[in-house]
Amino acid sequence: MNNIYGISHEKLVQAMLAKGQKSYRATQLFSWIYEKKAQSFDEMSDVSLSFREVLKGEYYFEVPKIYKTQKSEDGTIKLLLELGDGHKIETALLRYNYGNALCVSSQVGCNMGCSFCASGLLKKRRNLEVDEMVGQILIMNALLNEEGKGEVVTHIVVMGTGEPFDNFENVMDFVRIANHPKAFAIGARRITVSTCGIVPRIYEYADVGMQVNLAISLHASNDALRSKLMRVNQAYPLDKLIEAVKYYVFKTGRRVTFEYILLSGVNDAVAYADELSDLIRGIEAYVNLIPYNAIDEKGFRRSDDIAVKAFQNQLSKRGITSTVRKEFGADIDAACGQLRAKEK
Repeated sequence: MNNIYGISHEKLVQAMLAKGQKSYRATQLFSWIYEKKAQSFDEMSDVSLSFREVLKGEYYFEVPKIYKTQKSEDGTIKLLLELGDGHKIETALLRYNYGNALCVSSQVGCNMGCSFCASGLLKKRRNLEVDEMVGQILIMNALLNEEGKGEVVTHIVVMGTGEPFDNFENVMDFVRIANHPKAFAIGARRITVSTCGIVPRIYEYADVGMQVNLAISLHASNDALRSKLMRVNQAYPLDKLIEAVKYYVFKTGRRVTFEYILLSGVNDAVAYADELSDLIRGIEAYVNLIPYNAIDEKGFRRSDDIAVKAFQNQLSKRGITSTVRKEFGADIDAACGQLRAKEK
């Protein structure tokens, strides 16, 4: 049997046609599942009793369970979820003035080996299934509904634990469900998928034909430093990465985001801002400067406000648009992977 939350609309259409049903049946089911929030086939009153029995024999409804909840004074909600096999993952809601962004995990653990990242404290156990990513939205929307404020998840950032492009097909099906008008109806331009730089998948992502955003976890402006910080750079160095990013921008017409965590005394000198400017010049892009959430096991320190401002000012002088990411959850386990690491 298959979890119904893991089936994209396109795949559900094919499944219905294979059963001798019309293609509209998939849209009907999607409407019941996501718009009307049915949690069983018995609730689907306009589907024949006989076909409901067929559906019961092939699909089931299941979402992860909430293992632990953390709520910050700034409104951030961080959940540790338990999957059906006992593994645990994190998801977090970040409240911006433009909406509620859900940071979605795509793997149990991570094998990318970035030296500063809490997600890698626990190695990859497996990829998340589509339904386990969809479940993160369903659970958070249910929590928001309980708060009684009429809020829902409005934006998706696939930036939680794991490397999304190491779970490419499942992530793409998840994005299709999040985006579908009869499911969560989250606009493609409100969905961002992040990668540490798996170059072949960037080309594939560009060719998918969806107007979904791309974020590149860059964090260094030259190969020597990036290879020390990010193991992926040894396989896909900066020249190959930048070439792929240019292809994405050309193919989609979308601006790309370069994520840059500022680490004190490591990559935050003004000279690195100059290097970064030279590296990405001419690309339709902006830089998201990220204050570092210190992790005891890693030994890195966050850059102070003076260094952050100097770095951003230098980018501006060189014609590069940048922002400093707003910090969330300072009073809880803010860094991706910290909450799960405590429960290992």
